Amino acid sequence: MKKWLKSAWFEKGAISPAHAHYLRKSRLTQLWVWLLRFGILISLIWLWEWSTDSGILDPFLFSSPSRIWQLTSQLASSGELFHHIWLTSWETIVGFLLGTATGIALATLIWASPFLSQVLDPYLVVLNSMPKVALGPLFIVTMGAGFGSILAMAIAITVIVTTLVIHSSFQGVDASYSILARSFGASHTQIFLKIIFPACIPDMIATLKVNVGLAWVGVIVGEFLVSKAGLGYLIIYGFQVFNLTLVMVSLFIVAIISTVMYQLIAWLEQRLLRYRLVS
Repeated sequence: MKKWLKSAWFEKGAISPAHAHYLRKSRLTQLWVWLLRFGILISLIWLWEWSTDSGILDPFLFSSPSRIWQLTSQLASSGELFHHIWLTSWETIVGFLLGTATGIALATLIWASPFLSQVLDPYLVVLNSMPKVALGPLFIVTMGAGFGSILAMAIAITVIVTTLVIHSSFQGVDASYSILARSFGASHTQIFLKIIFPACIPDMIATLKVNVGLAWVGVIVGEFLVSKAGLGYLIIYGFQVFNLTLVMVSLFIVAIISTVMYQLIAWLEQRLLRYRLVS
């Protein structure tokens, strides 16, 4: 009876025994991956602490996990740390969203006009090759030493890369789909919305992942130049007063928040892929 129920369950659309075995194996593999990741992290932290305690590493130059934790607790208890985290995170999120959206919009505009694409192509290449940090003084003079110049730095670093990658992705879509849709009377806008844009969603997600790091670079560099608050300010201030533990605290917080942003985009990618498979 149990055997018949089990077979009937699989016939009704449930997973097969082979698929169930594969899922169990996949979950077990993923568990081992996370355990090894956690084990490596703990081992590195322990080795770092042991190296500084035993004198192999100079704690003045390399700090130590215990010193980092102690300083983090002090800054957190005073409330000062959360102000710096919020400011830098807000600047990064706004720069990330505006830079990505502007890049996609420019890529769409260039794709819609081949003539404009030929005109702007050399300028995009030059702007992409130009070190964006060199634009910092220009942003400070034109926008002032504040939020505007920091935001402009983050956008400048992300927008050109996004434009080039997305435009290249638009051009890489198989032209036969567009030709077939045009033969049925589809307009230029319909072809873009129904064929080109959906086909390039994976590339857009990949660009989002890259832009997470680029936005952080832009904001931190901008805070190096003009800010009097934020994680970038803590890094440059810690370096100026030779408080390298403060530098390490800021770097660790940047790493944690950027990892969280990256994982959120990865989660969004999985949801979009599931939606595409279902639809």
